[in-house]
Amino acid sequence: MEGMNPSEGTHPPEPAAEAELPAVAPQLRALRRRAALTLEAAARAAGLSPAHLSRLETGRRQPSLPMLLALARIYGTTVSELLGETVAERDAVLRADDMEPTRAGGWTYRQAGAPGRGMQALRVHVPYGSQGDIVRVHPGEEWLYVLKGRLRLRLGDTAHLLAPGDSAHFDSLTPHRIAAADQDGADLLFVHTLLQSPTAALCLGPITPGDAP
Repeated sequence: MEGMNPSEGTHPPEPAAEAELPAVAPQLRALRRRAALTLEAAARAAGLSPAHLSRLETGRRQPSLPMLLALARIYGTTVSELLGETVAERDAVLRADDMEPTRAGGWTYRQAGAPGRGMQALRVHVPYGSQGDIVRVHPGEEWLYVLKGRLRLRLGDTAHLLAPGDSAHFDSLTPHRIAAADQDGADLLFVHTLLQSPTAALCLGPITPGDAP
């Protein structure tokens, strides 16, 4: 037909992709609030601007997979939960082969428990000289058990040197610092109260670019 732009009516089915956004957007907002994070704090932790995160939460932008992975880690959940998917039953057993490592700020984390519960259990490798000067303060409780190497733990004004087999259980509102004491680093089991504490503050240190525990 004369006068018709040849490109009209030939666009890819973008509306179908847009239709998915309302289901994702409320989950992003609800899980951020469950983690007790402001829009600004969550955006900084994910490396986004508050305006960008706001557009994701209102369905005006489609989150990419890297964004979903970052937000899931910050909110202490899974990409599946961010997408609104539900799991009928959690497996009580986590096999060693399924513990995929995640690295942040030089530290290496492996899940040692089911995500989304009231506590999160991790196996952590703390390298020597990484983030030992970062002081953390946040709601909740922490428990750690040294598996290998020696760990320097500072609680308030008191310094402790923990050897394999030693453990510590403390209120996370106490200012604390964790560092490996030996060149080979330290391995530990680490449990924290996930739903009481923003995961970004707990596992990744201050929520500013480049910092983590």
